[in-house]
Amino acid sequence: MTENRQGPLWLLRILSAIILAAVGGIHLFLIFDGVGGLLGTMFVLNAIAAFVLAVGMLVLRGTWLRIATILSLLFLIASLAALLLALTVGLFGITEVWSFTLVPETVIIESIGIVVLAITSGVSMRRRARVA
Repeated sequence: MTENRQGPLWLLRILSAIILAAVGGIHLFLIFDGVGGLLGTMFVLNAIAAFVLAVGMLVLRGTWLRIATILSLLFLIASLAALLLALTVGLFGITEVWSFTLVPETVIIESIGIVVLAITSGVSMRRRARVA
């Protein structure tokens, strides 16, 4: 019976990991596409964080999983906010344009990721409340 109740959470964890890996992959692609300087450094850190959080979504359990879901949600919110700031007023002297490589796709994927991770976080926290 535990396996049946675990099913939706596992599906959400897998979907969350895929989205986090996609976000990391986008930033890694942009590094290899020639983005350098401060922006390149931030993209490297973003890619590493995304891949670490994606692995965490799949391998962690219990309290650590709940921490990973919240951190992943906050990570995507911060990543999308940084992009939107760079698109509007600039961030750390960096301004971005919608026509730059993968900008619209990144906004879409990160927005979907925020929704998925919010649901995953809610389900994970609710399972804890039910167990306690």
